[in-house]
Amino acid sequence: MATEKVSCGHCGGPLKYSSGEIVVTCPYCGYTVVIDVGKPFTLEHALLPSNFDSKKAVNIVKNWMKASFIAPGDLSWRAKFTDVQLYFLPFWVVPVTATSTYRGLFERMGPRIEKKGTINKRYNWVIFAQRKTEFPTREFDIPLEGKMPYDFRKIPEGAKVLNSEIGEDEVIEIAKQQIRHDHEFLAKQEADRLIEIETEFKTGKPYYLHAPIWIINYNYKGKNYQVLLDGSRGEVIKGDLPTKLF
Repeated sequence: MATEKVSCGHCGGPLKYSSGEIVVTCPYCGYTVVIDVGKPFTLEHALLPSNFDSKKAVNIVKNWMKASFIAPGDLSWRAKFTDVQLYFLPFWVVPVTATSTYRGLFERMGPRIEKKGTINKRYNWVIFAQRKTEFPTREFDIPLEGKMPYDFRKIPEGAKVLNSEIGEDEVIEIAKQQIRHDHEFLAKQEADRLIEIETEFKTGKPYYLHAPIWIINYNYKGKNYQVLLDGSRGEVIKGDLPTKLF
């Protein structure tokens, strides 16, 4: 991946970013800029602080292993932790109210009947802001109540900060597309076959958020596994486990 260099417009420090990144934060002063237009970042930039060091993060994962019913009983003490790295990953949060009206047919029991309904929900819709890396956003109950204004001094030494590859306008459209899909799924719980569904949106101002995520790799009996840990609350977001033989 090619790395570009420019100077920070606020402190003059070297600002590195990779091809495809749009919103970049200076590691020296916390100044955030939109690369493709070269303008200062005017949206809210928030931060979830990290509350655990690497030793505590590993202990949380070991306890998670012990509590698992499917994992081998010796996993927590035989696992070899090969890489424990804290990342501050970029997310967009889109405040949105979505209202869907639908019409469909209920066919699973008895005679076919027409079903109509409305789905109305308010969201703080979270979107992972990198294209090249997958993240289980739907499994991550991001603790938005703990956010604070972005402060580069709250980034622990050794942590890696990733930048956004998605801009504000695009992220709103992505949120709408994902919510339409979600509402269609909900409507199909009531109607087996949808005839029509329309969704209207009222969106607020998106904000940009960096959240601490520990990416922890371990080896067990020659095989590699990975765990994603929320560095703010200390909860496993998603993790690979070897299964015991019964």
